[in-house]
Amino acid sequence: MKVLIVDDEKHVREGIRLLGEWEENGICEIYEAGNGEEAILLVEKLKPEIIFSDMKMPKMDGTQLLEWIKEHHPNSKTIVVTGYDDYQYMRKAIHFGSSDYLLKPVDPSILNATLEKVVKEWKKEEAERNSKVSSTQLINEMKPVYRDRKLTQLMNSLVLKEASYEEFGFHLSHNYTVALVRVGGKTIETFQGDRDLAYFTVLNIINEILMENECGIGFRYLSNKGEIVIIFWDKFPLIEKLLIQIYRTLKNGLGISCPIAVGKQVNNSSMLMDSYEHAKKVLLNSNILMVKETRVYMPDTKPSPSLRSLIAYSSSIELAVQAGEIEAFGDVIQQIIGDFTKDGYLSLHQLLHFENEYLVISRRWYKNFNISIEISDQIEKRVDIFFDQNGSFQLEEFVKRIKREIVVFLKKVKRSSIQKNSNIIYDIEKYLQANFDRDVKLQEISEQFYISREYISRKFKQEFQVNISDYLVSIRMKKAKSLLKNSQLKIYEIAAMIGYQDDKYFRKVFKKVEGITPNEYRAEYVKQ
Repeated sequence: MKVLIVDDEKHVREGIRLLGEWEENGICEIYEAGNGEEAILLVEKLKPEIIFSDMKMPKMDGTQLLEWIKEHHPNSKTIVVTGYDDYQYMRKAIHFGSSDYLLKPVDPSILNATLEKVVKEWKKEEAERNSKVSSTQLINEMKPVYRDRKLTQLMNSLVLKEASYEEFGFHLSHNYTVALVRVGGKTIETFQGDRDLAYFTVLNIINEILMENECGIGFRYLSNKGEIVIIFWDKFPLIEKLLIQIYRTLKNGLGISCPIAVGKQVNNSSMLMDSYEHAKKVLLNSNILMVKETRVYMPDTKPSPSLRSLIAYSSSIELAVQAGEIEAFGDVIQQIIGDFTKDGYLSLHQLLHFENEYLVISRRWYKNFNISIEISDQIEKRVDIFFDQNGSFQLEEFVKRIKREIVVFLKKVKRSSIQKNSNIIYDIEKYLQANFDRDVKLQEISEQFYISREYISRKFKQEFQVNISDYLVSIRMKKAKSLLKNSQLKIYEIAAMIGYQDDKYFRKVFKKVEGITPNEYRAEYVKQ
């Protein structure tokens, strides 16, 4: 805290400075002024919390100084110090809000008791001021939220009390028109992803223009993401002009494009939803390929064009997937783009519908190949990034993204296929291990694993560096050596156990593989 001592007598100023218990009362800075004019300059610069002032001074006396402080710096606490025990001075001091009155010569105990009391009063008042500021800030912050919630309820046909209308800025009327403002991803990016700040800023501009014309109010429509709704209740012939002004102000001031569509006029607040739905229809049917200076769309009586379906191209897509190369998708992509943008027209509705079907088909193909999908399912977020700052849709960039995603998919399919085939070869190896005691034919394996005999033969040799028949023999010989260690088993019994019905043939194969006969192998084992 800071204290200013104002007196034309230097020894009085020094006496107060010397006698005051400043640190005990949280006062760190003490300043002095020789008259009222000097005091005003210091008060403006330093804004002291406590001011001691003499009443009789040259140039500007204490009465004039107190009057100035009350008007220009009312939060300061003043203590009058004078050598004149005059009721008139005391009365004036009280009139101008002085906290107390001290007589010269100043008594130290009275000075410090007064100082302690005044400091407590200032702290209490400061806490109240801060609380009031915080409450005011909270109320101001809550007003837009309250307005948005109430007007969203009104849009959804919730009947409100008449007293509530004026409270949040809505006016009763015989007719209304709803306009819909689309707040896309590009707009949110402009505000570093702060969605609340984006809405707050855009709505401030909208409502400033509407308030100047006293004809409507804008609010964040809480029922649908990415929408601001404007309700007009007056000056209907000026709606298009005002919306163009709003669009251009947002475009020129913030560098954002927020398309605006207008719905039909209705004659009751309970029908606001009808006007809103019409405005949304107008917006969804707008041509996003058209280059326009201002994207404000007025009500249109033309019927909505029918939506094309990506599902109709499923067979062509399937053939391209089977080909396994991105080049195979070239013709089908060009055909789809040509059909969907016929006559240079592509509606926002068609784009969103296309993206939804594209995700459905993508998930289906990923599931067919048992591959986990990594594509975001937020449709509007996926398409918003392809609108430039003028609101035009970048079709070429959109197609490039689709091609990139298809390339990623095809690479995953190939990787999965290689892994799957590798696993199948090991499954075949396990199958041979389990069935070594019978004559397993290549055709049997082919039928068991749904793979061609040629592919099995080639891949098995690549993986194990030996053909299947030789691998089967190695399994049998390994098992035979284990059984030969059991002296109770006859050679012909061992031969039958590992799949040889002819023990002579078994003996021949064993000697060819191991270099000795089964009997010699058993004798060698017994010797060891």
